[in-house]
Amino acid sequence: MQMTTLGRGGPAVSRVGLGLMAMSGTYGQADDQESIATIHAAVDAGITVLDTGDFYGMGRNELLLRDALRRGIPRDSVFIQVKFGGQRDPSGAFVGHDASPSAVKNSLGYTLTRLGTEYVDLYQPARLDPRVPIEDTVGAVAEMIAAGYVRYLGLSEMGVDTIRRAHAVHPVTALQIEYSLMSRGIEKAILPVVRQLGIGVTAYGILSRGLLSSGTARLADNDPRARFPRFQSENHVRNLELLAALEAIADDKGVTAAQLAIAWVASRGDDIIPLIGTKRRDRLAEALDALNLTLSSDDLAAIEAAVPADAVAGERYDAAQVAILDSER
Repeated sequence: MQMTTLGRGGPAVSRVGLGLMAMSGTYGQADDQESIATIHAAVDAGITVLDTGDFYGMGRNELLLRDALRRGIPRDSVFIQVKFGGQRDPSGAFVGHDASPSAVKNSLGYTLTRLGTEYVDLYQPARLDPRVPIEDTVGAVAEMIAAGYVRYLGLSEMGVDTIRRAHAVHPVTALQIEYSLMSRGIEKAILPVVRQLGIGVTAYGILSRGLLSSGTARLADNDPRARFPRFQSENHVRNLELLAALEAIADDKGVTAAQLAIAWVASRGDDIIPLIGTKRRDRLAEALDALNLTLSSDDLAAIEAAVPADAVAGERYDAAQVAILDSER
């Protein structure tokens, strides 16, 4: 596993990370033992970045990670990053976001208890709380860094102005944001700014929630992804056509479409860390094999021609969610 730094002068971390969200029911049922085995397989392969959120499974994801750590993973061998702020009711529905200073500290206290650790490596608000100045949120995280409960500050789905304001209060180590062949919105303004400021990127959704993988692009019965615009009616049909074009290139190279899509994200720069979001060891192994691919300039041009950014049908979230994304403003 190659290593890189997370942000300019930041900590040394693995070239890719493991996203744990799917291990707690977000995209259908998951098997806890297989999930824990997948975490161990990732660490055995050299992955150090483990990404979770306190609202993934309403705390169950952090407890799952705790169980994995207790089965032989030294705490100092991994880099745990946690998103916070999402609020859910007993049914699991999202009902708001709280990134107030008191919520920062309260959420962190519960996270440390669930994880069974004394600190988290990187702590990041999952979304901008419109009621709270980002300076207040970041200030509270900075206090937790000074107290030793957090090591680095991160942001998630934030726009350029918010990133600059946050960075002025305390150095931001990483921005987590969706980035894939089908979601390239960060390239215009956000990516140049974070590079100017020396902020790394942890990229989620690198397979566009499975649309860029032959094995997962089609919806099963009661598939929870049906709520996303890109999986709906004509949009889904059009996006499957883009996948078919990518599959043709993959077939010629003797790899999978998913591997091409992952290798493309990894090719964007050492400051971009793709997060492999999976709950299964076989999917993890397929994704890791993508790191062995060397893409020429011709390969990259062909891949981008097969999946042009402006040809993707549908937004990455529904209109109500897009409206609250600071990164989309």
